[in-house]
Amino acid sequence: MIKYFRHIVQRTYDVMLDLSAKPNAMLFLFIVAFAESSFFPIPPDVMLIPMVLATPNKAWRIAGLATFASVFGGCFGYGIGIFAFDMIAKPILEFYNAFEQFHEFENYYHEYGAWIVFGAGITPFPYKIITIASGVVHLDLVVFTIASVLARGMRFFLVAWLLKKYGAPMKIFIEKHLGILSVLFLALLIGGFAALKYL
Repeated sequence: MIKYFRHIVQRTYDVMLDLSAKPNAMLFLFIVAFAESSFFPIPPDVMLIPMVLATPNKAWRIAGLATFASVFGGCFGYGIGIFAFDMIAKPILEFYNAFEQFHEFENYYHEYGAWIVFGAGITPFPYKIITIASGVVHLDLVVFTIASVLARGMRFFLVAWLLKKYGAPMKIFIEKHLGILSVLFLALLIGGFAALKYL
């Protein structure tokens, strides 16, 4: 499985690096960042990293777009939680094996809602689960939006800054250690979903 995943990551990296130099790269980034915040499993970092590496002069624009699209997608997930729980949200939660744990979140939301959103926004924790849950429990939309902007902005702008500052060495490091990084990414992804069982 790890070998297969490593191959997929390598192919995805190559494709994204090629797309990052194309005129419609920003559109693809917007779509991925938006979708990842409500239902799509692949994080926008897969596109953001090669795009900044290929066009470091656009680092802040790329990070800004990723942040905007991610927060916008988060608001869409929030809407799913409010208006389409049974039809859309429930199947998504069941797909991520998070339906049973979801009810436990409700006890924490009203007191720690902003911190929950913020924590999910900057970590590998499935952010889409939090956006949907925030809508279901009717977390204050202003609080949700501010926490999302801060968290996603910190994450994407930090990555963009590191790549812009250490672009060439970082590119060499990523390409040389992509196999190890892919395994680490897989571990973080699995760990994020596994954490749902203990919250």
